[in-house]
Amino acid sequence: MPNVFQNLVSCKRVFRELKMLCYFKHENVLSALDILQPPHIDYFEEIYVVTELMQSDLHKIIVSPQPLSSDHAKVFLYQILRGLKYLHSAGILHRDIKPGNLLVNSNCVLKICDFGLARVEETDESRHMTQEVVTQYYRAPEILMGSRHYSNSIDIWSVGCIFAEILGRRILFQAQSPIQQLDLITNLLGTPSMEAMSTACEGACAHILRGPHKQPSLPVLYTLSSQATHEAVHLLCRMLVFDPCKRISAKDALAHPYLDEGRLRYHTCMCKCCYSTSSGRVYTSHFEPLTNSKFDDGFEKNLSSIRQIKETIHQFILEQQKGSRVPLCINPQSSAFKSFISSTVAQPSEMPPSPLVWE
Repeated sequence: MPNVFQNLVSCKRVFRELKMLCYFKHENVLSALDILQPPHIDYFEEIYVVTELMQSDLHKIIVSPQPLSSDHAKVFLYQILRGLKYLHSAGILHRDIKPGNLLVNSNCVLKICDFGLARVEETDESRHMTQEVVTQYYRAPEILMGSRHYSNSIDIWSVGCIFAEILGRRILFQAQSPIQQLDLITNLLGTPSMEAMSTACEGACAHILRGPHKQPSLPVLYTLSSQATHEAVHLLCRMLVFDPCKRISAKDALAHPYLDEGRLRYHTCMCKCCYSTSSGRVYTSHFEPLTNSKFDDGFEKNLSSIRQIKETIHQFILEQQKGSRVPLCINPQSSAFKSFISSTVAQPSEMPPSPLVWE
């Protein structure tokens, strides 16, 4: 995080992200392993956070020529929703879920990263929230239509777009502008009801009502690929719902039958929460754990100057280093490192074994 102390807003955002990285304790969410010792407070301008080294991200995998099987789709989607359920249980909206922010290792383990736009969910609907969030292709219709308040359902919309992208190996709604983005969405979902547009701004509603009435064309989702089965499309349609109040939650999405095999595959041989013994596999009692408490952003209210924030962050880092973290030493010139970053995600035949018969 270089040049972090540019202005008050940027300082608060960086401190929030830093505290989140230290707060997270979940296999599918990137967290801080260590923070490098900062210099003296008078020369403190940059923050260096050490996290687990991940080999690639989902965007690079999707655009690569490597085949992605239905096993990949289920395991990836399961981990995304598993991490998102954890974040939402902490009251956190990620607000920039996209393939590039989903890191993947060669064993197909996935972690959600980049919390620069993340914030605590606003319960007071009268308080306005910024619309300058989420990469356009993955932006929920309520944000595109100027809603001043939104919930964690915007993250679910993004996951739906990513799910379709994994299946079809192309961006689902790829437009040149936010207005065109909205038009592509209504081409698929049909003209929304007035109830679904209740929080939209007048200009956006007028744009929708001026155009011809559109019928839903959801069956086209079956043409994404041969992996777009009835169960896959059913879950996808539950995510890509125009009305955020009717959009499925991460918790309910994880209970969908489509993800049963992904859950079993992940917990049979990929996770760290379950383990094997001589008598068999011992499974955790909570496959999709929640946080013990909500993330508290109350610390931001008392921060009123850059100098104060710098001192607070400096002290926070020093306190974190008093813990039991073991600093990591990574040599980017080593042959092991070069081999590590050039590797690809597991091929279908290389994926960890499962007691089920896979396609």
